[in-house]
Amino acid sequence: MSSKAIREASGKDLINRNLPNGTAAAKCQFASVAESTDWTELIYNNPWLQTQKLVVKPDQLIKRRGKLGLIEVNADLSAVKSWVEERIGRDQKVGRATGKLRNFIIEPFIHHEADEEAYMCIYSQRYVDTILFHHQGGVDIGDVDAKALKLNVPVGHTVDAATIQDKLLTNVVAEKKLIIAKFIESLYQLYTELYFTYLEINPLVVTKDTIYILDLAAKLDSTADFVCRPKWGEIDYPPPFGRDAFPEEAYIADLDAKSGASLKLTILNKSGRIWTMVAGGGASVIYSDTICDLGGASELANYGEYSGAPSEQQTYEYAKTVLGLMCQEKHPKGKVLIIGGGIANFTNVAATFKGIVTALQEFQSRLVKYSISIFVRRAGPNYQEGLRIMRDVGQNLGIPLYVFGPETHMTAIVGMALGKKPIPKETEVEFATANFLLPGGQSRESPLQSRKGSTSSSSLTTSVLKEAANAASRAAGGDTKSSYEVLFTKKTKAIVWGMQTRAVQSMLDFDFVCRRSEPSVVAMVYPFTGDHKQKYYWGHKEILIPVYKRMDDAMTKHRDADVLVNFASLRSAYESTIDTMNYPQIRTIAIIAEGIPENMTRKLILLAQEKGVNIIGPATVGGIKPGCFKIGNTGGMMDNILHSKLYRPGSVAYVSRSGGMSNELNNIISKSTNGVLEGVAIGGDRYPGTNFMDHIMRYQADPKVKMIVLLGEVGGVEEYDVCEALKDGRIDKPLVAWCIGTCAGMFTSEVQFGHAGSCANSDLETAVAKNKALSEAGGHVPHSFDSLGDIIHDVYDRLVQSGVITPEPEVPPPTVPMDYSWARELGLIRKPASFMTSICDERGQELNYAGMPISDVLKRDVGIGGVVSLLWFQRCLPPYVCKFFEMCLMVTADHGPAVSGAHNTIVCARAGKDLVSSLVSGLLTVGDRFGGALDGAARQFSEAYDSGLHPMEFVNAMRKKGQLIMGIGHRVKSINNPDMRVKIIKEFVMESFPAKPLLNYALEVEKITTSKKPNLILNVDGVIAVSFVDLLRHSGSFTREEAQEYIEMGAINSLFVLGRSIGFIGHYMDQKRLKQGLYRHPWDDISYVLPEQYTN
Repeated sequence: MSSKAIREASGKDLINRNLPNGTAAAKCQFASVAESTDWTELIYNNPWLQTQKLVVKPDQLIKRRGKLGLIEVNADLSAVKSWVEERIGRDQKVGRATGKLRNFIIEPFIHHEADEEAYMCIYSQRYVDTILFHHQGGVDIGDVDAKALKLNVPVGHTVDAATIQDKLLTNVVAEKKLIIAKFIESLYQLYTELYFTYLEINPLVVTKDTIYILDLAAKLDSTADFVCRPKWGEIDYPPPFGRDAFPEEAYIADLDAKSGASLKLTILNKSGRIWTMVAGGGASVIYSDTICDLGGASELANYGEYSGAPSEQQTYEYAKTVLGLMCQEKHPKGKVLIIGGGIANFTNVAATFKGIVTALQEFQSRLVKYSISIFVRRAGPNYQEGLRIMRDVGQNLGIPLYVFGPETHMTAIVGMALGKKPIPKETEVEFATANFLLPGGQSRESPLQSRKGSTSSSSLTTSVLKEAANAASRAAGGDTKSSYEVLFTKKTKAIVWGMQTRAVQSMLDFDFVCRRSEPSVVAMVYPFTGDHKQKYYWGHKEILIPVYKRMDDAMTKHRDADVLVNFASLRSAYESTIDTMNYPQIRTIAIIAEGIPENMTRKLILLAQEKGVNIIGPATVGGIKPGCFKIGNTGGMMDNILHSKLYRPGSVAYVSRSGGMSNELNNIISKSTNGVLEGVAIGGDRYPGTNFMDHIMRYQADPKVKMIVLLGEVGGVEEYDVCEALKDGRIDKPLVAWCIGTCAGMFTSEVQFGHAGSCANSDLETAVAKNKALSEAGGHVPHSFDSLGDIIHDVYDRLVQSGVITPEPEVPPPTVPMDYSWARELGLIRKPASFMTSICDERGQELNYAGMPISDVLKRDVGIGGVVSLLWFQRCLPPYVCKFFEMCLMVTADHGPAVSGAHNTIVCARAGKDLVSSLVSGLLTVGDRFGGALDGAARQFSEAYDSGLHPMEFVNAMRKKGQLIMGIGHRVKSINNPDMRVKIIKEFVMESFPAKPLLNYALEVEKITTSKKPNLILNVDGVIAVSFVDLLRHSGSFTREEAQEYIEMGAINSLFVLGRSIGFIGHYMDQKRLKQGLYRHPWDDISYVLPEQYTN
């Protein structure tokens, strides 16, 4: 939702902080009271409460509070407090809604005369902001639309005090005109700068020299938060009166704010029997409509949607929230969960269903306890796998679970769930994703079979015959209106803004299956990289498409491109679209992003009209012209394009607000007629770039279009322009129309549906009123969405019978190869993996270390030693082992700057090298002579011990071989000056390890070597090495074979490498911190040994 109502206190606070200086407006004094308010603290912070007469009223978006008796005026603090305490937390009926009063606003009572009251309101429309002003105000003002004077300010313009006086203040006494005009001028400036969409003040009290804002109602464009946050601060958007704000709603709203997907949840009736979990904004409205049409309005528990390709984790969180709400109260008839949706354009159905399935499995026992039945209908990319997953889990949940795909009408499961329709035992699967590789899987009809001939035997209706006759007359007379604008042809070329590789490949595959001679995408613009080329497929062949950093370069080098598909984010879509309109070659721009602030969209609309550019969107999937061109992800995956026959033109053109429902329309039209000729989803925002009439009049003028389908929705009045065009004959082709959102009038409180524009602000904007008007104007309007396909088929059939449409032979499309990554995801192919891993998995809901979720790693506080045990040894080792690892890392972390590794690191750091280069230079010195003695020591001592050599025999054998014993000897330390590191580790091992035979053996060797030379002690490498071998062999966590394998693979040296890396990094940071310059070794520390005489 874009336009959201705010509390009166929030609106007055915004005015206090942001109204420009120089007006006569008094600062709004107010204090807010909630159930948790401490009155003592409230009075301390607002001492004026004790000294003035007061006004108190609820602050919960309740209209006409005065007429409802929900206001107390001219009262002292004690009376106000009593008035609030009598009502707070109590039920209050307002219209059809009943809710609890929880929030109040207290203000000073402003004594004034009735003739000092006025009314003013500012609200936004597509092309203008309208300012209403009436010189009288108050609760009895009546019909302000009829009484008030009106001033329309074009979008992007300002208004001055003189114009305001001239247009709005003709009935105001002369001495007040100037201060009112200046106030309205400043208030309108605040209105536009703070992205208000509605601001009403009634009454506005105007004395001789001061203006007081008494009652205020306001709405903000919530999508402008990224623009206005510094001026807004934290804004509270309360729910409509009659519906409490639930923590679950706030949780989903928070998920939505952090996600690129769309996640919405509104709880209508927590005790309700019917719950929904629907994919898609348009589809979610249609499911609610159908539930209400079938008599389920009073039992409908929630409204919500998930769309925009949410991740598996996000759908899990969403499903878990809905299931948690369902499992709070029992219902005598049990409960039903409808998991529905249309045919997705790009959402991986299987991925989202995996998240839902995880939640279902988690709630299995509660699903049984609360007698929950589940009905599923979904289609789109990878839907077969998604439905299979659902069916499989259904066998183990112990509850009824019914699963359907695109072979079933989208809303048929609602009738089944409510017991209005029988539940079929088996459903026919029409096609499978894998089949699109083979021509045989593309069509059930033979290549010579005609496209959708007449099958109906019903008589022709007068209206369709008349429309058919008009169409035939135009065709015979050559009246084809050749000047009509064609948006897309087989030659259309597009530039794509954004690195949307999947969408671009989808467009190229569509081009190929449509037998285009060349790709439609000629270039991409992506300002975050340098110019380069991106590889794509054209059928079987690889091609390169240039990617440009600058828009200007793309336009200059590809002057034949006339379409821009804009995938920029909501924050940058406005600027990139403005930039695009500087190039006259671009005639059509599709803006995909949802959530662009309305002020920005309205400016784009005006600029586009000025430059003659068609804008599709914002908040759209785009549009499609079968056989010619498609925008981005429109039409979904290739299997759906083939199934819906979108690779060749039909005779039906449609326009829809919903992008998700456009794919469902493709499916319905392909089943009911000979297919789609063109389809456009104008977008779900309140102000789409082009409206219904823009496209319908193009279809009316296009001789190839034989019938038109309109899918409107609740909110806005654009459908009435279509009604007028039907009445005056500008539209004389058959038009099938349906407006979704008929359920809105059945709710006791206002519900904002998934699209920003789907909210009725008057009876005129309701879906019921629009459907009635369209029917009365001559449109073909079904009784419900359920029968939309039937009426489309009926109209089409009559056009075939009258000869307006002549079905043509079906021609199979060329085969398009499936991408390897998608085929693998579908499980159609297998290939040996390039890598294998057994220690870590990042693919699921959270990172796993050797099977342990990262959350458990942190909760169990396993420490660095525990992480080492998981990632190095694939198991949780005992605490003493983890402690041993950590001790080894600590004692090996550093040994001063003089050792070779630290020295190398320091030299590199002082040479200006980066951290990684300096660290690697130090690590490269690790070997047998520095640090690498751990592996050698482990091998030598374990081989000697295992072969039964007495320690003396081992020492003598090594001396005879002329080899040093690894782990024995130190340059500084000796038997008389022991190494404390060795002492600490040795004591810990002796105390904690269950067995330490190799350490004892090494200590016996030390006795022999130190008797010959005091510094031939067991050093830190040696004690770690032999202790590590004892750990591997005797901790009980490893087999003898595993222990030997770790010794041989060099695992023991890993502790030194990891530990010493800590020290090397420290030396690097130390040198940088000390600002040390380039190191050059002094000459006097080098012995130059050269030949005495040069000879040839």
